[in-house]
Amino acid sequence: MAEPEWTSIFQNYATSMREGDSWCLQFDNTLVPNSPKPGWQQYIRNTSARFLCTECGRSWPSNRVMVVFHMQLKDGQGIVKVRRFRQDCIKCEEAPMEKPSITPDNINILMKSLVEKIRIKCYHEDLGQVNRPFQKLDVKSPHEPTHCEACREGICTQEMQM
Repeated sequence: MAEPEWTSIFQNYATSMREGDSWCLQFDNTLVPNSPKPGWQQYIRNTSARFLCTECGRSWPSNRVMVVFHMQLKDGQGIVKVRRFRQDCIKCEEAPMEKPSITPDNINILMKSLVEKIRIKCYHEDLGQVNRPFQKLDVKSPHEPTHCEACREGICTQEMQM
């Protein structure tokens, strides 16, 4: 799914934040998990997605797709930076890392959860514990840590709600 769809879904949920504050979503493949810059908060979430190899055309599902969010609210302006972790094809030698294709339903779950985390971490609201499970895909093969960018960076196994 294209980034504008992420942005519009995020904006729909962001209307629940403090009136007068504006929030934007930015994709940043340089985000380092567990190392948000000073003044920034982190949220790491797992979801499911499909991948498509641009070399051989092979497609595969995964229920271990990590998404890292770093967020900051400063003077009424909120920024959320997003990094979706990639995977590469197990069949191709020099396979490029491929971006996940996440369903609209799971993007909705991600954005709704993200806005709740923003309200907790940036506005210090007490929303209690909410668990929004993602919609899993039918995955027939085991997760391949050597082909997973998040595994390589040591965050894939985290069942995160940070």
